Amino acid sequence: MSQPQGRLLGLGVGPGDPELITVKALRLLQQAPVVAYFAGRGRKGHAYASIESHLQPQQIQLRLEYPLTTETVSGPLSYDQIIAAFYDRSALSVAAHLHEGRDVAVICEGDPMLYGSYMYLHDRLAADHPHQVVPGVCAMLGGAAMLGTPLVYRDQSLSVLAGTLPAGELHRRIALADAVVIMKLGRQLAKVREVLQELGLEQRALYIERATMETQRMLPLADVDPASSPYFSMILVPGTRWQA
Repeated sequence: MSQPQGRLLGLGVGPGDPELITVKALRLLQQAPVVAYFAGRGRKGHAYASIESHLQPQQIQLRLEYPLTTETVSGPLSYDQIIAAFYDRSALSVAAHLHEGRDVAVICEGDPMLYGSYMYLHDRLAADHPHQVVPGVCAMLGGAAMLGTPLVYRDQSLSVLAGTLPAGELHRRIALADAVVIMKLGRQLAKVREVLQELGLEQRALYIERATMETQRMLPLADVDPASSPYFSMILVPGTRWQA
């Protein structure tokens, strides 16, 4: 009789505050024989840092280290090709444990299915392995809570945009939205701020970086130095307040 396969567990562990992991995610995390996590070179990784204190000594830790993050690529392969190959290798590393019957908890900052690193393993493995995904508190909701601002009222719509979009596309989509969250800022901040200025939204826009983490900062958008804005920063343009 063949050995049962392990389960692929995609666990959202929250936006950075260690206490924002759900009870369910914590239970599955501590029960899993293998804990896999993504991290940049020379870094622990935000998701790992938020759950490190919950891990058990007997658990196998599978570090999946990015070959690059935002560096400029020169050579025969593009950034997308290098990252795709990395996710292929990572999926094989995780699958090796699954084939041996070990559950693998892949931790993911925020929510696994919203700009989450886990989703790239899910796309490669879920069709062939038992799997379970546990949602987490995503960064934009952590940011809204820290800023103390409701995002949308009543029948308003919310657009979640990547700051990496071209300026023209950002302008078009923001102009049509009742409320907006712009993520993946970093070096894109100057471009995004200019678009918001053009639309007359700079004063309504709220900036936060590393929401819920110990290093969290909230600044007026006009005061943010584009050269120092980290990848884990976002701008919220909340919907117009509705008086109930």
